[in-house]
Amino acid sequence: MPMQIVALLIFVGVFVLATLRKVHLGVIMFAAAAGVGIWMADMEMKEVVSGFPISILVLLAGVTYFFAIAQANGTVDNIINTVVRAVGHRAVLLPFVMFGLTTGISAMGAPLAGLVMLPIAMPLAKKYDIDRLLMGVAVGSGVSAGGFAPTSLFGIVTYGTAHSVGIELNPLALFAIALAFNVIAVAFAFFLFGGARLLRSRRRLEESDAAGPVLRDNDPLPAHPFEREGLKQRVGEQTRANATKVLDKMGGIGASLIPAQPSWNVVQIATALCMLGLVGAVIGLAAAGMEPDIGVLCFAFGAVMTLIDPATGKSAVAKIDWSTILMVGGIITFVGVLQEMGAVDLLGEAAAALGAPLIAAFVLCAIGGLISAFASTTGMLAALVPLAIPLVSGGDVTGWAVIAALGICSSIVDLSPFSTVGATVVATVDEPERPRITRALTWWGMSMVLIGPIVLVGGLVLPTSL
Repeated sequence: MPMQIVALLIFVGVFVLATLRKVHLGVIMFAAAAGVGIWMADMEMKEVVSGFPISILVLLAGVTYFFAIAQANGTVDNIINTVVRAVGHRAVLLPFVMFGLTTGISAMGAPLAGLVMLPIAMPLAKKYDIDRLLMGVAVGSGVSAGGFAPTSLFGIVTYGTAHSVGIELNPLALFAIALAFNVIAVAFAFFLFGGARLLRSRRRLEESDAAGPVLRDNDPLPAHPFEREGLKQRVGEQTRANATKVLDKMGGIGASLIPAQPSWNVVQIATALCMLGLVGAVIGLAAAGMEPDIGVLCFAFGAVMTLIDPATGKSAVAKIDWSTILMVGGIITFVGVLQEMGAVDLLGEAAAALGAPLIAAFVLCAIGGLISAFASTTGMLAALVPLAIPLVSGGDVTGWAVIAALGICSSIVDLSPFSTVGATVVATVDEPERPRITRALTWWGMSMVLIGPIVLVGGLVLPTSL
């Protein structure tokens, strides 16, 4: 058996071993990379270590440091509270608002941080009689969309790994594609899981408001259109507009779920301005034809925030995502050894044997999605993106399109209940609903294994390759 095949089997075996033993993948992967590189590829240790992705380390460290400051000083909480208060009783908007908020939070370095929206979203869904499956899909899709922002983990690993092997992939284009796909997914879920009923209920409320009848003494208070428990209280003479406000307090979101008006202190205002400055700098530099180093920009704005609030800046150092940095570093280091041995070229020859690059791209995306539904999405991105190089080296398919499709296909399956996102959705619903939610998310996640490659390869890779 060729040494390249043995090395590939070791690579896969490390994934399996780390999963079964529940140990840190990066530690075992880095050690295995050193062993394979020295004893099987005749590499020196410095050559093996040179494959560690320093640029991605800077990106991840800078991004997670900056947004750890924003979370620690309460800026992120204030943004959430402001938006939730603005929504009020408009239940039909809630799934999309939760999607937007989750996207924004997930864009702040760590995609799974967006799951903090579930304890807020699920009680809101219950109060407004919104299908919890719809709300779960909205939050889960927000995790996927925000994760591919230029400042977040999925995006950093995808475009950072692509750049490290010479494939040009615009970070903003990657984010736009991921955002568009997940917006469509949420819109589809909206009409599939009760959105039409919400629209009809909203229309009835607006029509009753337009009619403008006044509630008389001893008239029963009309039940909130999205509240099925029924309210027995009666109110005196007042307009329906005021009645709606009372209903919101008594039978809608409730005082426990509508946050108080947030107060912004100087540090939080400065943090919000730095966040806007970071986004503006990335967009401005990209528009000027320059390649912004997001990690360095995050450290620069983080340094400003540290000078303003030294205590928060100091605590944020401990929240840098060193675990992910080590995991991605170990995987990419091993992939570098595989490239040096020619194992990646061997996979390219196997892909070419399929006869059609588009079919090979479809198979690769489907495999990435299937495995990612049960394993670490970040790990799959770090492993599969470099392995796609032989597929695009022939020029028959566009490299950036294949990498973007592969990355997004590996993320959109995370609503599977066997993955962290899906499992969290199931855990946050009431016990009687969990079997239904588990079955539905299983179908949703597994369907994305095929829908993702069909849509992204057909709509992205095919047109750009003609």
